[in-house]
Amino acid sequence: MPRTQGGESVLSRAVRIVEAFGPGDAALTVTEIARRSGLHIATASRLLEELSSLGWLERDEDRKVRIGVRMWEVVSRASPTLSLREAAMPVMEDLHTIVRQHTQLGVMEGDEVLFVERLTAPGAVINYTRVAGRLPLHASSSGLLLLAYAPPAQQERIIAGPLEVFTDQTISSPLQLRTALAEVRRQGYAFLAGHIHPDAAGVAVPVRDPAGKVVAALAAVVPNDASARSRIAALQAASAAVSRAMEYPAPPPR
Repeated sequence: MPRTQGGESVLSRAVRIVEAFGPGDAALTVTEIARRSGLHIATASRLLEELSSLGWLERDEDRKVRIGVRMWEVVSRASPTLSLREAAMPVMEDLHTIVRQHTQLGVMEGDEVLFVERLTAPGAVINYTRVAGRLPLHASSSGLLLLAYAPPAQQERIIAGPLEVFTDQTISSPLQLRTALAEVRRQGYAFLAGHIHPDAAGVAVPVRDPAGKVVAALAAVVPNDASARSRIAALQAASAAVSRAMEYPAPPPR
């Protein structure tokens, strides 16, 4: 692998350029990419031209840079979440007609929850998630659900903090988080009211593989009111349907 004078490989610098694109970034200028990637603008510009020639990035008429169709094609074809999304989408669409709010599918990615699919509706309650967006594990219902079934070492690392606070309801101490994780495992779902935004509540249930391992969180984000918990049964039924579609066994009835 060719390396620069500083010892960093060209591939590493190319990865830094691609990772400069965050959720919601449809296009960036060369200057923005250079600043976010920490590269000199001449280096960034040279690598951008090469990545564009390969189809991994594209240039607009105004010279802004976008993710290329070729990159989208390869990532979509190779993504390990593809079969999960394909199995979940018909179920999520049915669930969406019942919930009439946000429904979403999240997986563990490092120490965050990554949302791989999301459906919404006009007039739905505020929701900060988006497809390919991330949230801290301790603060969202999907993240808390996944963390409750994560390896103990990862749980202890997250419990040790720091724990980002969004509202006065957000879990903010090791004791609160440890208690919340035990509660999720006891009841089989995560329910967080007002932890990301005071007006919204999140409910998440697990999707399991044939060995019983939790591989994803199916969730709804609904208004934070007295009816919020009423969606739990629909989510549990939907989770069982996703498991069947993936040829996973449904979780045992509680």
